[in-house]
Amino acid sequence: MAILVTGGAGYIGSHIVRAFRLAGLDPVVVDDLSSGHREFVPDDVPLIELNIVRTKKLTEALRDHSIEAVVHLAGFKYAGVSVQRPLHTYQQNVQGTVSLLRAMAEHDIDKIVFSSSAAVYGTPDVDLVTERTATHPESPYGESKLVGEWVIAAQGRATGLRHTSLRYFNVVGSATDELYDSSPHNLFPLVIRALTEGHRPKIFGDDYPTPDGTCVRDYVHVADLADAHVVATQKLLAGQELEPVYNLGSGDGVSVRQIMTAVARATGIDFEPVVAPRRPGDPARIVASGQLAARDLSWTMRHTLDEMVESAWNARHQS
Repeated sequence: MAILVTGGAGYIGSHIVRAFRLAGLDPVVVDDLSSGHREFVPDDVPLIELNIVRTKKLTEALRDHSIEAVVHLAGFKYAGVSVQRPLHTYQQNVQGTVSLLRAMAEHDIDKIVFSSSAAVYGTPDVDLVTERTATHPESPYGESKLVGEWVIAAQGRATGLRHTSLRYFNVVGSATDELYDSSPHNLFPLVIRALTEGHRPKIFGDDYPTPDGTCVRDYVHVADLADAHVVATQKLLAGQELEPVYNLGSGDGVSVRQIMTAVARATGIDFEPVVAPRRPGDPARIVASGQLAARDLSWTMRHTLDEMVESAWNARHQS
């Protein structure tokens, strides 16, 4: 039974491919390798090098594989950069999703798990985000993810497409040393890169209304996230009903300074981070409940903060 994973050569996508293989399912990857890595895709997993906005080519590519369901991660994922590149963001994320849905309809593929984002919430005014929290995206990236959810839901109402959207927060760590986060914008790779190059990592603001003055965020291990995708896909394949949206959150945030302390423990490097001024738009706290996903998707936090940090550090130093 083949599962199409768009963006399957990326950091999160490649972990999902790995999780499908461990579950006995056969992944097929579509990725244009703009931010993914060819070496992240196992040699025996089909890799279709293609941008999903090319509907005709995508439809032709799907013809050669007996795809039962789709996990859709492909897209432009940098929220900050999306402010400078809104048209590109909308083209890749919204037009890309529409293109994928057209290709799926052409081949009667009627099940999809969508990679959404906590960016749909913007700056929430609650201590714990739930699926009922109002959506107020503050970047073209967040907007495009919310529109993606809407488009998929509309296709579901029109055609019976079975779907669910998983909203991620801060995804970190590694399940294997061969797969790692290479983002130029995410906290973990930025901290690791700074230490590797002999620099002191930065904390942007230490005067927030939080226990230690630094921003509090929701960090989840990429392997736990990947497992939730497998369960969601399996339930759709089994004909079980799922909610339209799930938060994959920890329910308990971690501060940036706590991250720095954990990095020092994992690496054995004794350092004091540089405290820089606040960045505009950084909320003090964003933490989400994962209770709904725990109920339906066997979602649980199986990794400690130290395990998240150690696995991220080991993967970057083995790569």
